[in-house]
Amino acid sequence: MLIVQKFGGTSVGTTDRIKNVARRVAQARAEGNDVVVVVSAMSGETDRLIGLAHQISPFPISAKWTC
Repeated sequence: MLIVQKFGGTSVGTTDRIKNVARRVAQARAEGNDVVVVVSAMSGETDRLIGLAHQISPFPISAKWTC
Protein backbone atom coordinates (compact mmCIF):
# COMPACT_ATOMS: atom_id res chain seq x y z
CA MET A 1 0.00 0.00 0.00
CA LEU A 2 1.17 3.58 -0.68
CA ILE A 3 0.92 5.87 2.33
CA VAL A 4 1.48 9.63 2.29
CA GLN A 5 2.49 11.09 5.64
CA LYS A 6 2.47 14.88 6.04
CA PHE A 7 4.08 16.54 9.03
CA GLY A 8 3.61 20.22 9.86
CA GLY A 9 6.35 22.52 11.07
CA THR A 10 5.67 21.91 14.75
CA SER A 11 6.08 18.17 14.16
CA VAL A 12 9.76 18.75 13.32
CA GLY A 13 10.38 21.69 15.65
CA THR A 14 12.74 19.85 18.01
CA THR A 15 15.14 16.93 17.73
CA ASP A 16 12.81 14.76 19.82
CA ARG A 17 9.93 15.52 17.47
CA ILE A 18 12.08 14.77 14.42
CA LYS A 19 12.96 11.40 15.97
CA ASN A 20 9.25 10.72 16.55
CA VAL A 21 8.50 11.47 12.89
CA ALA A 22 11.33 9.14 11.85
CA ARG A 23 9.91 6.36 14.06
CA ARG A 24 6.47 6.77 12.49
CA VAL A 25 7.90 6.63 8.97
CA ALA A 26 10.06 3.61 9.84
CA GLN A 27 7.07 1.82 11.35
CA ALA A 28 5.00 2.35 8.19
CA ARG A 29 7.91 0.97 6.10
CA ALA A 30 8.36 -1.98 8.49
CA GLU A 31 4.71 -2.83 7.91
CA GLY A 32 5.54 -3.23 4.22
CA ASN A 33 4.11 0.04 2.96
CA ASP A 34 5.60 2.39 0.40
CA VAL A 35 5.80 5.77 2.11
CA VAL A 36 5.90 9.31 0.75
CA VAL A 37 6.80 11.88 3.41
CA VAL A 38 5.96 15.58 3.12
CA VAL A 39 7.51 17.88 5.71
CA SER A 40 6.78 21.58 6.22
CA ALA A 41 9.46 24.03 7.29
CA MET A 42 10.49 23.74 10.92
CA SER A 43 8.59 25.81 13.44
CA GLY A 44 9.27 29.53 12.94
CA GLU A 45 11.26 29.04 9.73
CA THR A 46 8.55 30.33 7.37
CA ASP A 47 8.27 33.59 9.33
CA ARG A 48 12.07 33.96 9.23
CA LEU A 49 12.11 33.53 5.45
CA ILE A 50 9.30 36.07 5.01
CA GLY A 51 11.30 38.51 7.14
CA LEU A 52 14.32 38.04 4.88
CA ALA A 53 12.14 38.67 1.81
CA HIS A 54 10.99 41.96 3.35
CA GLN A 55 14.61 42.97 3.91
CA ILE A 56 15.33 42.50 0.20
CA SER A 57 12.15 44.11 -1.15
CA PRO A 58 9.57 46.38 0.49
CA PHE A 59 6.87 44.52 -1.47
CA PRO A 60 7.88 40.86 -1.77
CA ILE A 61 5.55 38.65 -3.76
CA SER A 62 3.21 36.77 -1.48
CA ALA A 63 2.14 33.28 -2.43
CA LYS A 64 0.02 30.71 -0.70
CA TRP A 65 0.69 27.11 -1.63
CA THR A 66 -2.22 24.72 -1.71
CA CYS A 67 -2.61 21.15 -2.76
